[in-house]
Amino acid sequence: MNQADRTGLLPPEAMTPRVRLGTLINLRWLATLGQTVTVVFVSLWTSLTLEMGLCFLVIGVTVAANLLAMRIYPTTTRLADRAAFWFLLFDLCQLAALLFLTGGLNNPFALLFLAPVTSSATALSLRSTCTLGAVAVALISLLGGYHLPLTLGGDTALVLPPLFLWGFWTAIVTGMLFLAGFAFRLTLETERMSNALLATQTALSREQKLHDLGGVVAAAAHELGTPLATITLVASELADEVSEALPDRTDLSDDTRLIREQADRCRDILRSMGRAGKRDRHLGAAPLEAILREAAEPHSGRGIAIRYDLAPLDGIAVTDGRKPAIRRTPEIIHGLRNLIQNAVDFARNEVWIDGRWSSDRIIVRIIDDGPGYPPEVLFRLGDPFLRSRRRRDYEGMGLGLFIAKTLLARTGAALAFDNGSAPGRNRPPTRGGAIAEVVWPRQRIGAPETGGLGENGPVDGPDEAAH
Repeated sequence: MNQADRTGLLPPEAMTPRVRLGTLINLRWLATLGQTVTVVFVSLWTSLTLEMGLCFLVIGVTVAANLLAMRIYPTTTRLADRAAFWFLLFDLCQLAALLFLTGGLNNPFALLFLAPVTSSATALSLRSTCTLGAVAVALISLLGGYHLPLTLGGDTALVLPPLFLWGFWTAIVTGMLFLAGFAFRLTLETERMSNALLATQTALSREQKLHDLGGVVAAAAHELGTPLATITLVASELADEVSEALPDRTDLSDDTRLIREQADRCRDILRSMGRAGKRDRHLGAAPLEAILREAAEPHSGRGIAIRYDLAPLDGIAVTDGRKPAIRRTPEIIHGLRNLIQNAVDFARNEVWIDGRWSSDRIIVRIIDDGPGYPPEVLFRLGDPFLRSRRRRDYEGMGLGLFIAKTLLARTGAALAFDNGSAPGRNRPPTRGGAIAEVVWPRQRIGAPETGGLGENGPVDGPDEAAH
């Protein structure tokens, strides 16, 4: 996030060339057609006097530039920021030249200065857009005092009163600033959301692959179990035959024994892997505490104490000692992990993970003893690529919280962020840091009650006993 200009909040890949030459050429053809029709209409159907030859010369230069660009480059070429800037700057100067010949700022078509600057704001960097805007303002100002006048019938010059001329200049500059700023901001927000959703999908895909790896390991253990059992059996029989037929060849006996031992070792390794990857009910669902500990495990060794507090909501009768079991999905694991990472990053000494439940809700609160969320960004938490002046050294906060919010929302959760030191909070002083609260409807993530983990799904075949 150290890129210049528009890249202040965008990753480097967002700044690859993205302006298609064909689009700019088509827009220029449209502008050329409009200019030609306007000049012809004014000269034939009005009494205004124009420098027709010079006007068509300026339009002809634009046509030649378009034909030259199409001759040199394919229309599918994507222009870099600098190339697109020069392309739009040429259009701006061509428009200024045409307006110079047709009354300058007295010509109502001076409003078209908005087009190149607004186009730059939607596709180019902030530096290019500001430069183009400054050139446009300078050209507009010059055209207010230096231009060939529009004459009516060859004698009467059409000139706006100074007050109207200043008002027209102010309106064009104000509209240019507003439309360019709006277009730039809207494009920036769209890019932020697009890149943040891409990061979210990448994180979810990685978590899903890790989640599915257990099944792959179990399948490999099952498929290789039978060949290894056969190798062990054949090695045992071969060792017996060598001992009887060649009692003096102890080296052969040692080799056959080594083959059997290594086959047994491979079998034991695959069995342990199969137990780790077996698709039992524990992979699809687990107690709430187990899910929270799994989400926090990568951050448990970073020098911050993580405390767990699980209990039913106040006023809820506990019928048994079991904690609720929830579905173990990649969205829940990765979303909670991002929230816990954010808490650990800014905690001083401790992080508390509270789990509460009732018959219809499951609530998880992640609290740290750090400085809390900056008040000026508290209402924007969950937006992608959020940065804070107080936390400028930490660039991942906005994207991490956005990924967490997006993933957890897929599971039906509602997220809320607050500070423990907010007025009205009745919390211990150490819990005065940031609070992230996740609330699920219990029916969305609750696992079916089976009275236990239940029977494992069939992974190993009927020859399991032979292994």
